[in-house]
Order: sequence, then C-alpha cells, then structure tokens
Amino acid sequence: MIVAAILAGGSGVRMGNPDKPKQYYQLGTKPVLAHTIDKFCAHGQFDVVLVLCPETWLQQTRDLIERYCPEYSNGVHVAAGGQSRTDTVLKAIEWVDIHCEVEDDSIIVTHDAVRPFVSLRIISDNIEAAERFGACDTVIPATDTIVASENAATISEIPDRRNLYQGQTPQSFKLAKLKEVLLSLSDAEKEILTDACKAFVLRGEPVELVKGDIANFKITYPHDMRVAHAMLGVDEC
Repeated sequence: MIVAAILAGGSGVRMGNPDKPKQYYQLGTKPVLAHTIDKFCAHGQFDVVLVLCPETWLQQTRDLIERYCPEYSNGVHVAAGGQSRTDTVLKAIEWVDIHCEVEDDSIIVTHDAVRPFVSLRIISDNIEAAERFGACDTVIPATDTIVASENAATISEIPDRRNLYQGQTPQSFKLAKLKEVLLSLSDAEKEILTDACKAFVLRGEPVELVKGDIANFKITYPHDMRVAHAMLGVDEC
C-alpha cells in the first residue's frame, strides 16, 4: 500500500491573514491545496490520498475537494491534523491504521500542501527511495552561503556549502518504521523537531537524499504567491 499524506495544517500568519490558512488562498483558478491534491491524484500510484487540515477547516476542505477536484472527490479523504507537524503525521498514521490494510512494506509519502509545484518525477523518486531505503528526504543543494549564529548577533560558524542542502518535501517512509521512530521520541525531542526526517537522524537511522527542484518551493509569504501566479502564467487575483 502507498499512502499520500498532504499536510495542510499550517496557518496564514506569515501571509498576513491569520484567519485564512495559506493553503486555501486562490492560485489561478483554484486554491493552492487543490493544485497539490491534483498532483498526487494524477500520479496514479497511490492507494490512498489523505489531507490533514485544521479541525475547524474540515468541512471547508471537503467542499473544496468536491468543487475543485470533482474527479477525485470520492478517493480523497480528509482528517484533522494535530497541534504540530509531528502530531499531524502521527494523526495520518493513526487514520491509516484504522481505515486501511497496512502491510510491512506500506509506504507513506508526506508533503506540504503549500508546495503545489511538486513534480511527478519527484513523487516517483520518493516512492522508489522509500521502498529501497526505508526513509528519504527531498533536497536541493544550498546555493547561498549559510551563516550560523548562536546569539543572533554575531557569526558562530560558516559551514562548507558543498555539504549543505535545503530540505523540501515530500519526505517518504516505510510506514511501520516511521510510526516506530516517532512514538519513541521524548517530549523534549519532539520540541526540536521540524520534520519527520529529523526524528530518524535523532535515532541514528539513515535517510536517503532525493533530488528536488527549485520550482518545488513552499508558499510562505505574499511574495511567494506572486511567484506562483507567474509560474502558472496567470494574473494574481
């Protein structure tokens, strides 16, 4: 079994609208989330596509899928996410455990709802890497010099850029292993997590790198919406 878990639990604070999560912003003819759902449904290799959203947006999310993704509406499921990214991924695992026939080699592909330009190639590479290696992260080489500062005032270190990558999503895993690793975390470890791959690193588990794409960027700030509209070749609403 191969499951897509689209993580749509983010807020709209950095977009300047805390009342409307950015995944529900209109991008061309449909919301950002609908573009992302389309990619995973069109891929054709997923047994389940699950969208994890804020609990207060459950009905709006179902309505969005029915309106903008009608050809997939019967095959896309919606569930409430958690308070953090880790909690949301655990909610996805819990939903799959309840509703699906999970096997030892089942794969879960987790992806940010606000990365609508993910390519089918990246998704395929994630599935293959997770099947082969157990865990993988989509990355692109760091192009800017990365500066580390422990006090936010002066430079502590400038790491060698040749060894640095910028993380994207999808991040994909053998589902059983992901569950085992996440459930093993202490509360203190959960506090420092930014994504599931960090949990694997904390446990000394290997994570394979999958080649990402600069186009697979995360819509976070108002400027990103302008870039996204330009990539689609449409005017911003």
